[in-house]
Amino acid sequence: MNGLLRNILIVTLTLFAFSSCKKKAFDDYYYKTNNLAAPIYQQLQSRGNFKNLLACIDKAGYRDILGSAGYWTFFAPNDSAFKKFFVERGISSVSQIDSATARDIVSFCLVYNAFAKARLGDFQDKNGWVANQAFRRRTANYLGYHNDTTFTGQILKVVDINRNTGTLFVGDNNNKYIPYFLSNFMTARGLSASDYNYFYPNTPYTGFNVANASVVTPDIPAENGYIHEIDRVILPLKNIEQYLAAKPEYSEFKKLFDKYMLNYFVGQNSTVRYHNLTGLNDTIYVKYYNTNLAFSLNNENYQKVTDNDAQTNSYTLFAPKNDAFIKYRDSVLLEHYPSLDVVPQSIIIDFLSAHMFTNVVWPTKFSSTTNVQSEPARFDPSADVIDKQILSNGNFYGTSKVQAANVFSTVYGKPYLDPNYSLMTRALDLNLRYSITVPSVKYTVFMMSDALLQAKGYDYNFTQSQWQYTVPGTTNVTVSSTVRDNLLRILATHVVKTPNDEMKDLSSGSGIIETYGGEYIKWNSGKLSSAGTGTYKVTAGASKVASNGRVYYSDSLLEYSDTLVGTTLKKLANAPGSDFSYFYQYLSSSSLYTASNDDITGVKVGGFYTLFVPNNDAIVYATQAGLLPVNSDSSLNFTPTELSDQILVNNFIKYHIVSGTTIITDGNKLGKFNTLYKDASGGTGTISLNKSSNGTIQLKDQANTNTANFIMKRSNILANRCTIHLIDNYLQY
Repeated sequence: MNGLLRNILIVTLTLFAFSSCKKKAFDDYYYKTNNLAAPIYQQLQSRGNFKNLLACIDKAGYRDILGSAGYWTFFAPNDSAFKKFFVERGISSVSQIDSATARDIVSFCLVYNAFAKARLGDFQDKNGWVANQAFRRRTANYLGYHNDTTFTGQILKVVDINRNTGTLFVGDNNNKYIPYFLSNFMTARGLSASDYNYFYPNTPYTGFNVANASVVTPDIPAENGYIHEIDRVILPLKNIEQYLAAKPEYSEFKKLFDKYMLNYFVGQNSTVRYHNLTGLNDTIYVKYYNTNLAFSLNNENYQKVTDNDAQTNSYTLFAPKNDAFIKYRDSVLLEHYPSLDVVPQSIIIDFLSAHMFTNVVWPTKFSSTTNVQSEPARFDPSADVIDKQILSNGNFYGTSKVQAANVFSTVYGKPYLDPNYSLMTRALDLNLRYSITVPSVKYTVFMMSDALLQAKGYDYNFTQSQWQYTVPGTTNVTVSSTVRDNLLRILATHVVKTPNDEMKDLSSGSGIIETYGGEYIKWNSGKLSSAGTGTYKVTAGASKVASNGRVYYSDSLLEYSDTLVGTTLKKLANAPGSDFSYFYQYLSSSSLYTASNDDITGVKVGGFYTLFVPNNDAIVYATQAGLLPVNSDSSLNFTPTELSDQILVNNFIKYHIVSGTTIITDGNKLGKFNTLYKDASGGTGTISLNKSSNGTIQLKDQANTNTANFIMKRSNILANRCTIHLIDNYLQY
């Protein structure tokens, strides 16, 4: 044999071997059956108990498809199944079934690719099989082009969207999926017969069911696939949109989708394809839902993150019946609006999204499966569900109540659902929405109306998509991120965690409490104050209760102070007979203090601090202990010239300033706290707050040498991200 012929033979054998290996891998992947078996159609003929199904196949035009090559899985209803079907339909034979129905029967039970029972429970991931994760397969059945009536009554020729992105994927017919229930899948998902029988109470769970049918004989081999004999005729399942449309008891809920969420666009490729198929010149519209929703109700595919992910999961919709929806609509969604037509679209989207789950929700998994808002299905499967269906693209539950979304039921819902608080809602959405919508955390919120914010100069500039501030009484407008940050600081002062409903009644009594922003507010007999609003200026008016707290409607804002802490301390010290005087005099004469603007070195703008100021008597005691300088006549030396004395003053002052937090006398913050003081080796000086045996809060220094008590009448003074307290003793660093 010459070299050329030898090389050709080697290449030929290599290609043949490679081709054979690829074919074997393909056959193994799809469980290719014994080539000696006849095709599906002929197998059905030979078995003798599929005469009605064969007649349907002929009428549907599928004889050639099932009688020749291919890779199919066929859930085949036997003649007994057809007898039940005839009774249910009030007919006596296949001859009374039209060709369209015959096509539906055959195509919906015809699954792409050949799967033995051992593989049906496995997911065809792009990287290989994932065991026990599949309960659905794509069928040959799809709706295709059809007439649709818009909410306004216009009749269009449409094709349904096959993705949730609002973009039609050309080449995907939006095929329906058929559900089946294998014991390996059910066990892996923690499901049982009760989950199956919740939907199909009249069908025994056998460990291999297809919709409401049982598999009589699995794994009948054929040259072009597998046959699984079933005992019921299964018509194509409706998808969620189709089922919802067919049920007038959910029509009011459905109107939200139809009127506010549905869209149509001209599908150029679909129009051309339709013309090529039919010769007709109709314009084809693609029907899709607002892409801010969890999914399009008419999308038969799943997410399509991977090509076959619909094998492992599907959507779920909870649909409240009309009376339940109307009651909630009128009392909650329309409390402050005349009609849904003027309600912001975001509210409608949030309401619908609360009822939409991008995972299949099983009857025993209501509390552990969450919607796109990360909230569980808040329904009792026995008491609240009046209708349950497994559909072609997901599960459907008709309910006797609505899903109370956190965005509506919590304190956040009070401004969100009221157009007079749109600016507050916009501000909350920047960083507080997801905190105050947690139902297990209790809050008190003081409402900030648009009118109050605008009177203070704050507004939203839609042109620049930024917050703006106008100096009241002028036309001086600033549009910047600084304005936004200032507004957010005000907002945080209006939000308070109140786990024990500490602000339940503000009409009498007094108190002080930390706000979400770390600053404090006070109340006294119905009036409120903050560091920037002076003494008890804001009146807390009517209140409303939410699922996680309450809101108050105030007549002004709780503003922050931008005055430096040194300025606040100076004002306290300069009051006649002030007990802050000696401490301030030492401070103001020290190198820590800048007289021109009252700045205190180490107290940074924007930081949180607590000043514990020893009263005048305590300052005298500190001089006697050698911690502060005195003159030769033992009088207080506020302006020492010796460096060592100046260091004494600086260290003393720093040790009485806690850095990083604001503290008040309520005992909620106990333990060790860092001060501004540093020792010679750079170690941070600490002080401790402890609760005494009689319940009072006391201060102790690091050496446990001195104990100080709060002088309550001159403590809890609010400043710029700082609290100031007068104490009856000094603390020794």
